[in-house]
Amino acid sequence: MPKKTGYEATQLIREMSPTVPIMAVTAYVYAEDEERILNSGFDAYTSKPINAQKLQSDIVDLLKKQLIFM
Repeated sequence: MPKKTGYEATQLIREMSPTVPIMAVTAYVYAEDEERILNSGFDAYTSKPINAQKLQSDIVDLLKKQLIFM
């Protein structure tokens, strides 16, 4: 993103809505990166290169979790 990082955007989104699902798409997949992503307000993440089937599955899982908690 040209003007904000994903972390900054997530913080702003969380100020508007603490419940909207947010998924990070990142090239970073180390354990410490996963921890930082999930502790920064993201609900899930997927790594690059993007596998379309896995992305679809991850989105469905994320939405199912969201519906359970509503």
